[in-house]
Amino acid sequence: MDLIEGLTKFNLTKQEATLYVQLLKAGTLTGYEAAKQTGISRSNTYTALAGLVEKGAAYVLEEGKVTRYTPVAPEEFCANKIRRLGEIKQDILQQLPTYNTTVDGYITIKGEQEIVDKLRNTVAQAKERIYVSGNGRVLELLRGELSQAVAKGLKVVVIGDRSFHLPGAVCYGTSKQTEQIRLIADSRTVLTGDLEDAKDSSCLYSCKRNLVDLFKEALKNEIELIKLTER
Repeated sequence: MDLIEGLTKFNLTKQEATLYVQLLKAGTLTGYEAAKQTGISRSNTYTALAGLVEKGAAYVLEEGKVTRYTPVAPEEFCANKIRRLGEIKQDILQQLPTYNTTVDGYITIKGEQEIVDKLRNTVAQAKERIYVSGNGRVLELLRGELSQAVAKGLKVVVIGDRSFHLPGAVCYGTSKQTEQIRLIADSRTVLTGDLEDAKDSSCLYSCKRNLVDLFKEALKNEIELIKLTER
């Protein structure tokens, strides 16, 4: 991810993010110096510097008649934002109406990041067992959540590239060329699709028993085929 784009995810505008990076390089800057070094107009620079102070990314240093700005350390800035988001999350969850997340139908999820988020959440919320099939890149995206599932004592079965290993999981190695992913959690939910088209990727998520059973059987057959090939 581009650095400036990444900083905008922490509620900074692009101009604020650009000035924050420049402050980190310089240590301290006046508004005039910041404008000159970044090429941002002076009026926009002063507005953005005030925004950095307000958003907890910079401090003001008063040196006589000259106002200088200094950056908050990146680790501290990011940690403060994440901590505050956690607090806001708790406030939101307490106020929102309850919602039954089990939908008796077929849900289409679009976009690679949205699919990966759903995969990670599905693994994290599993209680008993996980069966997952995918190539090495896709499985690496889930390594953290799969490792945590193993640590919690869940049965984790992985069908992936021969190079992928996960301590504590049952791994079946094969050759997977596509970005297709199949995941079954607790024999109750299934998620299937591919990540080939990045933002245009799509996946199907469902709690329908017939679909879950269909994919359970497909994964069992894939495992049996791998065993036969190894023999």
